Amino acid sequence: MPDLYLIIVVLLFFLAVSDLIVGVSNDAVNFLNSSIGSKVAPRHVIMIVASIGIFVGATFSSGMMEVARKGVFNPEYFFFGEIMIIFIAVMLTDIILLDFFNTIGLPTSTTVSIVFELLGAAVCMSLIKISNNGESIATISDYINSSQAILIISGIFLSVVFAFLIGTAVQYFSRIIFSFQYQKKKKIVRSLWTSLAMTAMTFFLLLKGLSGASFVSESFLNWLQSELLLTLSIAFVVWFLLMFILASRKIDVFKIVVLFGTFALAMAFAGNDLVNFIGVPIAGFESYLSWHGSGFDANSYSMEVLQEPVRTKSYLLIIAGAIMILTLWFSKKARSVTDTEVNLGRQDEGHERFSPNGLARGIVRRVISTGDLVGKMNFTQNKFSKSFVKIDEGGGDKPAFDLVRAGVNLTTASILIGFATSLKLPLSTTYVSFMVAMGTSLADRAWGRDSAVYRVAGVLNVIGGWFATAIIAFVASALFTLLIFSFKLGGIILLLSVAAFLIFRNFVNHRKEDKKKQKRVSFETQARKIAFTEFSQNTSERILQSISGLQKSFTLAIQGLITENTSILNEAIDEIKKLIENNEDLQYELVKSVKRIEEPNTDGSRILLNVFDLEQDIFQSADLIVKSCDEHVRNMLNPLKAVQRSSLEKVSEDVKDYLDQVKQFMPTNGDHKVAVEKKDELIHLLDDILDKQIIGIKKNKFGARNSQLIFKIILETKDIIRTTNQFVELFLNLKKVGKEEVVADLLKEKETKEVVLR
Repeated sequence: MPDLYLIIVVLLFFLAVSDLIVGVSNDAVNFLNSSIGSKVAPRHVIMIVASIGIFVGATFSSGMMEVARKGVFNPEYFFFGEIMIIFIAVMLTDIILLDFFNTIGLPTSTTVSIVFELLGAAVCMSLIKISNNGESIATISDYINSSQAILIISGIFLSVVFAFLIGTAVQYFSRIIFSFQYQKKKKIVRSLWTSLAMTAMTFFLLLKGLSGASFVSESFLNWLQSELLLTLSIAFVVWFLLMFILASRKIDVFKIVVLFGTFALAMAFAGNDLVNFIGVPIAGFESYLSWHGSGFDANSYSMEVLQEPVRTKSYLLIIAGAIMILTLWFSKKARSVTDTEVNLGRQDEGHERFSPNGLARGIVRRVISTGDLVGKMNFTQNKFSKSFVKIDEGGGDKPAFDLVRAGVNLTTASILIGFATSLKLPLSTTYVSFMVAMGTSLADRAWGRDSAVYRVAGVLNVIGGWFATAIIAFVASALFTLLIFSFKLGGIILLLSVAAFLIFRNFVNHRKEDKKKQKRVSFETQARKIAFTEFSQNTSERILQSISGLQKSFTLAIQGLITENTSILNEAIDEIKKLIENNEDLQYELVKSVKRIEEPNTDGSRILLNVFDLEQDIFQSADLIVKSCDEHVRNMLNPLKAVQRSSLEKVSEDVKDYLDQVKQFMPTNGDHKVAVEKKDELIHLLDDILDKQIIGIKKNKFGARNSQLIFKIILETKDIIRTTNQFVELFLNLKKVGKEEVVADLLKEKETKEVVLR
């Protein structure tokens, strides 16, 4: 079946490109979070530095390709046709899995995913062969390279613990040395610390980079390892002299460390993780070339050829590096994953993405009680506590953390990743980078009492996602292998269709979430004060938008209930969900908004609080109406009586008219009496419907569920009308306060002119 395997080879390379895109989107967090979080330079400068690192690392990554060929299974026990099924199943699983994690903005490990996918597919194919050959299940150890697989898996998960502990320790001592005012330390101290960091990363670059480069001779590598101490000593002296000269010229040497670390870690990512994206397709291509000229049947040609060492062609590495760089610049999902890690490690308070859970609360409570006990016994606490006093830099666009922590993140992660790579261990760059960042955050006391439970919950969510990655990768890859083995090309087409659908759906969902996030980010970065007149205009527009959304959701809910149309009810649910989320955003913005309003007193701030409170009340009422209507229709309960449908249609029309009156009054600042009169008429209509419902109950015309629904709709509608009327009164107060401020400004201006004339 040569045509089938040629199709698989072509698909493998197509999937390799897709895998590079989704993989870089996930792993960009590893080398971008420190530089972006510390705002060491403009974003385009950071991206250029990272791009250079990726290109160099991709060129050096040839030596790591062995993992995909023989790191998990023993290829000599498989035939060509079986190997190709394993490879295509692995790539399909990898793309779907990584794209899902990118969409929800959680960093996961491309190394763990590829290792467990290879393991799952190989185990499934081994079991199929064992079953067909009538062998014992114990012979599976012949097919799977269990010792190497255990070494890889244990190395990956042990790195999590070591990365966290080492990151915590290094950051703690670094903060004691520099505090949060590192620029005030003597030049000699800054130069020593930064030169040590640069030397450590030089060690990493030499140990990791050159060992994988195809153009470096074996003799030079042997000489370098034998003279490593001398080389690093020379590097330290050179770096120290350079750092001291730059510090003497008032240049921030910590910025150099962070940018150099970004380059180094980007290089590590490309060198260490490129195998995760193109290792399998390249192994598949080599397998095809070997089989194609052999003359053997696909299911009888043994794959011992994969045991032989190989170096990947340089042009393939360059193409892969170029795709990775383009993805880095243009992928919005890469920003989402990066934002997750930066937010979990940021120094200040703000919007917390993750909700607390019982485990997070228990951990925080235990740590606080233990910390209090240790604090009473630790005589050094007062001595070092001043080093951890944070400096309020002010402004709305301040860094998530300072350059000291960014430098520690990059230096520590680079050394750990470089050392593991030199041992040919496919260490998870994501796990190491993330846990180092979390360790430095803990040591830096970034997780205060007001944020600790949210941050710990976030870390637990991410770690939980890592274990889910391993389990899902293994199971899904095994199932895909079974499906392709059973249905051949038909199974591949089916899985490709599923992958395309899921990726498209994830793209749409991520786009929606990204729009909401960008709105919040734009508000966060606004540091300027706003005059009360501008605040008044913004608040009026917000009230109008809220009323319009309320009007739409209410009308759709009643219409969907009367017609028993679930599609209309879904629209109503989506609309009220948007309104509630918008109100939650306002809750997050309240404190920052109050700080920004320029006002002679607290009237404007109180109005903003009232807007939030009224929105919350009115949306809760609307949400209850929408959910009650939806539940009634979806549960196939008895439809409304004709008289009830007629009454609700009347209510829907009158509510719409009333809200239209309010919307017309607010922009024009006209006579609000018309809206008040309409409100009174509506309340009277609602009371009349309630009376009829009560009479109907007494006469056994209406059942219990029917009555509960009508009561909820009518009573909550009354609350909506009354709350909307409070919006009208609030708007009048807003205009009144605005006029008072204008008069106050005019009087102040007049007094100033009189003083000048005198």
